[in-house]
This record gives sequence, C-alpha cells and structure tokens, in this order.
Amino acid sequence: MKILVINAGSSSLKYQLIEMPSENVVCTGLVERIGLEKGNITHKTSKDKIELKLAIPNHKTGLEKVTELLLDSKTGVIKDANEIDIVSHRVVHGGSSFASTTIITQEVKDKIKELFSLAPLHNPANLEGIEVTEAIFANAKQVAVFDTAFHQSLPERAYRYAIPAKFLEEDKIRAYGFHGTSHKYVSKEAIKLLNKENTKIISIHLGNGCSISAIENGKSIDTSLGFGPMNGLVMGTRSGDIDQSVITYLMTNKGYTISEINNILQKQSGMLGLTGYSDLRDIEEQAEKGNKACVLALEISTYRIKKFIGAYAAIMNGIDAIIFTAGIGENSDVIRSLVCKNMKYLGIELNEEKNSIRSKEAREIQSDNSKVNIYIIPTNEEIEIAKQSYRLLS
Repeated sequence: MKILVINAGSSSLKYQLIEMPSENVVCTGLVERIGLEKGNITHKTSKDKIELKLAIPNHKTGLEKVTELLLDSKTGVIKDANEIDIVSHRVVHGGSSFASTTIITQEVKDKIKELFSLAPLHNPANLEGIEVTEAIFANAKQVAVFDTAFHQSLPERAYRYAIPAKFLEEDKIRAYGFHGTSHKYVSKEAIKLLNKENTKIISIHLGNGCSISAIENGKSIDTSLGFGPMNGLVMGTRSGDIDQSVITYLMTNKGYTISEINNILQKQSGMLGLTGYSDLRDIEEQAEKGNKACVLALEISTYRIKKFIGAYAAIMNGIDAIIFTAGIGENSDVIRSLVCKNMKYLGIELNEEKNSIRSKEAREIQSDNSKVNIYIIPTNEEIEIAKQSYRLLS
C-alpha cells in the first residue's frame, strides 16, 4: 500500500511517499519559505536529490510542483497518479469534533473549514492540500490525522479556562493543544531511549510554529498551545502569550478592529515583529553580526521556553528528559544552548561539544553530570501519520 503523506505547516510543506506496512520511504520532500520572495524545494529519492529555488506564493503552488516531481518521467517515483492508495493529511485543528484519525468526507471538510478562525495559518492550507490532492489522486482514499488528538489526555485542570462554565459547555472553549503528532512520535522514541517504565518528559517542538508539552508515561498532561495555535512560546510570526489587556486596549484606545488585531498577533508578531525576520536562520545570522534586535529576540524566545520547562518540572515533580525537535529544535545549536544555560538547579547540563555536532540521528547532548537526559530527536510526523492511516484502512 502506497501512502502519500502531506504535512502542511504555516510556511512550509513536508511530504513523504511511504510503502506500508514495511514503512519503506520511497521519497521525501520539503517546500520551504512559502509566501516569501524566494522559496526552496528539496526532493529526495534513493537515487536523486533535486533542489529548486523559485517563488512559491501559496500552498497550492507548492503542491502542484510536488506532484510534478512525483510524476516526472525521468526522476519520478510513480508513473500514474492511481498508484497512490491513500493520501494522508496532517490537519492542525480538529476542535471537539475529531479525537482520532478520520476518513475525509464533505462533512469532515466542512468541519475543518469551520475551524479556520481558530487556526488561520494552518487549517486553510490543510484544506487546500486536501482539495488539490483529491483532484490529482482521484482514486485514493483521503485521510485526516489531527494535531489536537494526542492532547485529548489533558486533565480538566489543564485544559479548562477560568471563564464562565457556559463557554465550555455550549461553545467547547478549552485548551486543545497542537503539534500532537510530533510530540507523540518523539516522546515514544525518547521512552525507548530511556528504557524505563515510568517517564517524565518535556518535548519542545520548535519550528515556525512552536509548542512545549509535558508528557508523563506517554500521555500528554499539559501543553503550551491552547484553543488556537497562537499562545505559549514565541513563534515565527505569532506572539505567543500576551496580556489580554493589550487586546482590549488596542480596541478601545487605538481603534483597531478584532480582525486587525488577529492579523497582527498571528502574522506580524513573534520573531518577525521583534526583528523584521521570521526565519530563524536569518535572525541568527544577523545576531552574529551584532544586530541588537536579533540578539534580544533570541533571548526573549529562549527565556519563554525556560519558564515553561520550570513550570512542567513542577507539575510532574521532576524531569527524566527534555527533547528538542522540529526544524529549529533539531538544527539550532544556538537555541538549544541558550535554553539549557543556567539550568543546573533542575539537573539540566548541556555538553556544548555534543550540541554543536550536526547529525540527522537521534542523540544525547547532555554532559556527564546532567541528571536530565537532553535529546535531539528528529520528528517524523509523516511516519506516524502513515501508521495511523494504515491502521484505519487495513
């Protein structure tokens, strides 16, 4: 069975063609910097690696280019679109409607659309991916795997907001959490590495979108993202936590509309608002050159992560391991170093030499004296999505 996994982020698109149940990865690809002036596409097979630089204005354009690469007469991996049995989609927000992997129907698409306002950078791209692939791979089953599903284990004390009960009962307003597929995959890998029965893990997913989760014995018990994927950590263009009074002030004193404020907090804030750059590679490069705004942005971002680590250590009464994962978590030794600095009280001590080594393998980077294991575990949401889709339809 051939499963094409589509994983659309806010400014990127990852994909893998996977043969199941062998989990043989036929090809992988990454579309980066969607919506920016210059985009990148990297497409890899066992024989070829293709790199393209071109403008990618939206996810639709990116998916169309991916399809061309899959079907290319010389370097493609399929000869006909009908070879694809399942197209599996990562969908960010499932609200209260979806707690498990689901076959996509018109009703499911309508529900995903209803949740646009809660995940405006993601659910529209997810739905676009579904509709584009429905047209291209007409005979394939379309499956949705929801980012919110892993966090269904949150206890009520963690997911409930201190607002009138009617908003939970009538409108299902609560914390849902996101990046669940990633947190689930890397925490399972960490449990294998720890090789112990009871585990207390903090998983730190850092990309253009960021989140941190407390995972006890394989179950998510708290997470930084909530009702929508905007609060918690500082992200590429999203603000993370902000005092609600700022929103009412902007409305009543400065005349901003709700729509304008939402756009500011979702698309103009975070690292972009602090520095003028949304891509961490640009920010680190500028920081090395002495750009004070970029230096400060790195400090603000990692300071916020450290606060969450402390909070989650408190609610779990200890930590066995912390995990760095996703594009920034896996690749930025600068961020990892700043996060782990001055954390000896919690038993977190980094080995800077190990931290600086570039590798695509899961690895430990703590010092010999560290009481907490520090892991870099490359996330593989695509394999996790393929597994869940195969189990659903096999």
